[in-house]
Amino acid sequence: MRRLYFLLPNLETTRNVVHELLLNHVEERHIHVVARKGVPLGDLPEAGMSESSDFIPAAERGMLAGAATAAVAGLVMAAIPATAVVVGGAEVVLLTLTGAGFGAWVSSMIGLSFDSSRLERFHEAVEAGQLLMLVDVPKRRVDEIEELVRSHHNDVDIKGTEPLMPNFP
Repeated sequence: MRRLYFLLPNLETTRNVVHELLLNHVEERHIHVVARKGVPLGDLPEAGMSESSDFIPAAERGMLAGAATAAVAGLVMAAIPATAVVVGGAEVVLLTLTGAGFGAWVSSMIGLSFDSSRLERFHEAVEAGQLLMLVDVPKRRVDEIEELVRSHHNDVDIKGTEPLMPNFP
């Protein structure tokens, strides 16, 4: 999946683009709209916490840090013969997985409290009243969707594509 970014001038244009995307078989769950606080989006698909916060990147970093820390701790415990706890390979793996889970959980909770670093470059435009639309499409449809929007809406600013999107809903 690829994430496309569009800056739209107003709610009417945004509704029109969403309608066209739906008619062209882009599922509503793959369309996310970000607006300035206080702007009523009505029936437009509003961006959720995973799109508007640093939840996912923070969870990824936390999982890596937690796994690495726990793996090192497990290996140190296994290497020290005077340790009261006997640690073998299975325990090191279990400790690593537990550390990864704990790290992901703690970091994701922290990430929820921060705005998305991926959307930071659009902050000024959104605060000025424009709407940001994020559309997740398969790689093979990127050019098709950009051309669809470009051909019907000259006032929409196509801001590019994020190359790597995780494949979960």
